[in-house]
Amino acid sequence: MIAAMAEVAEKWNRPEPVAQFSVFTENRMGRLHDLIQLFNDEGVHVLALTALDTTDAAILRLIVDDTDRARQLLVDHNFPFTESEVLVVEIDSETKLKGALAALLQVEVNIHYAYSFITQPNGRSALALSLEDFELAAASLAQHQFKVLYQSDLLR
Repeated sequence: MIAAMAEVAEKWNRPEPVAQFSVFTENRMGRLHDLIQLFNDEGVHVLALTALDTTDAAILRLIVDDTDRARQLLVDHNFPFTESEVLVVEIDSETKLKGALAALLQVEVNIHYAYSFITQPNGRSALALSLEDFELAAASLAQHQFKVLYQSDLLR
């Protein structure tokens, strides 16, 4: 799926969107630690993370700097996962957060979920957003002077 998104991005001369991995795992002690340790041992940096747990299972959503390496590690270590694109926008204050949300509301783009980055790209805070319309949201944010980040902006 992400490979197809990269081809579309290249075709339209648009930067590659930020990839999010949704990792499905049993909800048991140490599973998140195991995944983070695996990435750490292999030089993959986790930049953003959120976890959703239920009684039996957990969904770990994360953004990394090296998507190809992360994908291979997940496959090699039998972590079931999916990939999707998220919009990442720089936010450096509560006022900016309000402004970004207002820009999305103005064009009536629904936000499915949001989470913040652990590390700050370019020394600024950033917010990952799962949205119903990436292109419309990115255009509205750019029109309101917000910087949308792409996968290439996250490389270390």
